[in-house]
Amino acid sequence: MKISYYPGCTLLSSAKEFDESSRAVLHHLDIEPLELPDWNCCGATSAHNISSYLAIALNARNLAIAEKMGLDVVIPCAACFNRLKAAEKALIKNEFKEFPFEGKIKVHNLLYFLYNSYFLDQISKKKKISLSNIKAVAYYGCLVTRNPKITDISEYEYPNSMDEILKAVGVNCIPWAYKTDCCGAALTVARPEIVYKLVARLYDEAIRAGAECIAVACPLCHANLDMKQQEINKTYGKDYYIPIFYFTELLGLSFGLNETRVWLSRHFVDPRPFLREKRLY
Repeated sequence: MKISYYPGCTLLSSAKEFDESSRAVLHHLDIEPLELPDWNCCGATSAHNISSYLAIALNARNLAIAEKMGLDVVIPCAACFNRLKAAEKALIKNEFKEFPFEGKIKVHNLLYFLYNSYFLDQISKKKKISLSNIKAVAYYGCLVTRNPKITDISEYEYPNSMDEILKAVGVNCIPWAYKTDCCGAALTVARPEIVYKLVARLYDEAIRAGAECIAVACPLCHANLDMKQQEINKTYGKDYYIPIFYFTELLGLSFGLNETRVWLSRHFVDPRPFLREKRLY
């Protein structure tokens, strides 16, 4: 099976482990991700605040490339997915007639691309190592599921896709009420104190639910929860040690992929002591 694959800027820079683990997991599931040739930035959180035309134009070009390939486009990054979906909606409604797009291909977030009975079965079958010793909460953040008028995802208030995917490799996914609460997103630059407050609450609620770690599907969520943990400890006089995993890294660990060691070595909160304790590393 072949798909077109849009990595976006962050996955080729600060979130390389998400990109590499996504591609590796797809290959392991016999899916060939063909990176969009000459793709451009989606505009992320800034373009649509500056110019609605620019926000659509940037992604109209990406969609045209995918449509020329004739393959549905799969996107790991939550922000990139949200912006390409917004462009897809606008172009299908013919709001920007100057951009050629016939709607022959679909835009998928990686999480929901894998969330179906066939791939859940394949994930379970390819499991080499059970992760049943891991107690985790799945954290989706804002942009994977919302706004549902853009994402076309019906379970936008209390999603279960990541939970079910991780359960397929044995992870004990614990229910909690903060799956889609905001982490502060890009406020981490301008107003870090807001991010610290929001993320500390996520840590507290994850611990209260009985989780030992948090699984994510967004590079910005991962950055705020992983990169800022030490600073939050200093700010609030805490001693949080909560590993933050991309869900694809946990799949790679269960599949026995050797590259998993490289991905995990890049985290600010080193997850390896936790995995050694669980006899998984």
